[in-house]
Amino acid sequence: MNTIFFNAHHSPIGSFSTLTLGYRGASGGMAIGLSQPADKSFYLGMQNSDESYTAFPFFETGEDERLRYDAEHFEADHSEGIRTYKEINRTFRLCTDTWIAGNMEAVIYSQVESIGDPAVTPREEMKKVLVPGVLMELTVDNTGCDKSRRAFLGYEGVDSYFSLTGVTEEHHRLTGIAQGGRIGIYTDDDSVLPGAGFSAEQILSETDYDNLVNAGGNTALLLMEVLPNTKKTYRFALCFYHEGRATTGMDTKYYYTTLFEDITEVAAYSLRHFDEYKARCLNSNVLQGGSLSPDQSFMLAHAIRSYYGSTQFLIAGDEPVWVVNEGEYRMMNTLDLTADHLFYELRLNPWTVKNTLQWYLDRYSYTDTVRFPGEEQEYPGGLTFAHDMGVANVFAAGGHSSYEKAGLTGCFSYMSHEQLVNWLLCALAYGTHTGDTDWLMKHADTLEQCLFSMINRDHPEEGRRNGIMGLDTVRTKGGAEITTYDSLDISLGQARNNLYLAGKSWAAYVGLAEFFAALGKTELSDKAEKQALLCAKTICSAYHDEGYLPAVMENGNRSKIIPAIEGLVFPFVMGHRESVSEEGPYGFYIKTLKRHFLNVLKKGECLFENGGWKISSTSNNSWLSKIYLCQFVAREILGIHTCGTKEEADKIHAAWLLDSENAYWCFSDQMISGKAAASKYYPRGVTGILWTLEN
Repeated sequence: MNTIFFNAHHSPIGSFSTLTLGYRGASGGMAIGLSQPADKSFYLGMQNSDESYTAFPFFETGEDERLRYDAEHFEADHSEGIRTYKEINRTFRLCTDTWIAGNMEAVIYSQVESIGDPAVTPREEMKKVLVPGVLMELTVDNTGCDKSRRAFLGYEGVDSYFSLTGVTEEHHRLTGIAQGGRIGIYTDDDSVLPGAGFSAEQILSETDYDNLVNAGGNTALLLMEVLPNTKKTYRFALCFYHEGRATTGMDTKYYYTTLFEDITEVAAYSLRHFDEYKARCLNSNVLQGGSLSPDQSFMLAHAIRSYYGSTQFLIAGDEPVWVVNEGEYRMMNTLDLTADHLFYELRLNPWTVKNTLQWYLDRYSYTDTVRFPGEEQEYPGGLTFAHDMGVANVFAAGGHSSYEKAGLTGCFSYMSHEQLVNWLLCALAYGTHTGDTDWLMKHADTLEQCLFSMINRDHPEEGRRNGIMGLDTVRTKGGAEITTYDSLDISLGQARNNLYLAGKSWAAYVGLAEFFAALGKTELSDKAEKQALLCAKTICSAYHDEGYLPAVMENGNRSKIIPAIEGLVFPFVMGHRESVSEEGPYGFYIKTLKRHFLNVLKKGECLFENGGWKISSTSNNSWLSKIYLCQFVAREILGIHTCGTKEEADKIHAAWLLDSENAYWCFSDQMISGKAAASKYYPRGVTGILWTLEN
């Protein structure tokens, strides 16, 4: 890796909270529900033999806060302050992050575990997985030194509502530092002392401990006195707790509040189960399968951590609500992201897919009419779905999203066709992958409505249909629908006649044809199969004599895109392998996509000069999550194994994440010429879980 100094999430599952750590300076910290790192100092250090202090470089020394109280007479401390370690080693893995410097070793443990379906999973198992805390093991080596030395761990508070104070909790026999019962670090080691103050330097230089008990300032440390010639390991729980109402628009609370009474119970439980929690982290097998390279392992672990940093497990009344927030944008369960998180969630928590789909159907679906661009006449549309469920802890009104606006042709326009396709693909993949035929059967009428809604968006006249989208929802009010690639140029942005969206539409028709055939509904199966064949033939007929498929199949468009192959992943995951085989009923389509891909994966087309992937030949805005997905399709489904599809490209893509500017943002998705430009602090990179399915 290029650098060890990159921010990473250390997040409990479903708590929308994080210890973000790893970038130099006051660039991380502990927080709940933020759209970016807290930009606060985090302290982890030790006293030197000369009684000065050295710490890991995750802090900044600013203006002393005491100046606010006594501006006229205050004299700043002109001592050297806290130094930073120069020689530091980091070992970054999926569930552990180990830092070693000087005489200190710190290991942070954050779980990656399957969440049981809350309808059937015992309460105790839910507690083990959903406890809203991460653990730290701090080993201090004072052997070879004939005097005691102090170690310290602490942080600068992010919550302006509560002061950051030291805590001595008698019921659970805990010592800690906390802000108002929301964020805190606790230990059950009674030799550790808490102290609060205006700065870490002031706390460490204080000679009268009574002066550290008061709640002044916004910094607190846990102080450890390590005896001469001893080596000691301390254990800490870094905990989060949001009590009461978590969202508006729909009243919810965090699911963990039904399991734990308050933050001290979270801490006590975490410390009591420390060994079990640690073992879970050390033995996690999520990255097993396939043959991941070091670059792939790093990128996938990093992406999974960012995914959990965005997860929010809520309960509305008695109904569970699984939410994945959209990174820096904090949109809730964005449906085009749900279609990409699908593969990870089917691997670990399939019930969350069903939960999200059901909430979309019950609250965020609508029925519309459609029309051709530039025309006023309306035609039947049908059932479709909103872009998201809300933003920043505010659920949107039923049938609407926080994103979509009328009268637009670019960002923030409607995605009615794409979200219809996404809901269908997720529903069909969930049912076939899990074998939950009862759920699919229950929604057979809904799937039928979705089929006709897709057909209506093709063309109102049966004889003029070609299998792809041709009409926009009237909700655009004269604008035009877009795709999930909203910030790209027309090559991937426009929905009508779009190659990427046509490929996913083909996949939906294939899945529907198989579903209705299994039900014995031959007429519906035939309709879906006819549409799938029309779609595949329309795409193949657009093949340019220069050897590629145009990104938008109209007006002489010459853009070339990698995501032409993206839709193939869905029949594969559904188990319809013959549909994506060159010898299957759509072999002509698969062969055309393969030729297209081989012809566009070239420098000057869909490769940057350094070998990184450009998802469009006419845009430098490339998305890692989609690259990971298409890498899987290219290798596992199309059988294309070259340096350009794996090792060489992986090194470039990993380097994007570790770029000195990008590394602050944990995992970022949208990279413009290798620089994080949007979709930062993002969950979508878990598409890389598909790599573990490769042979």
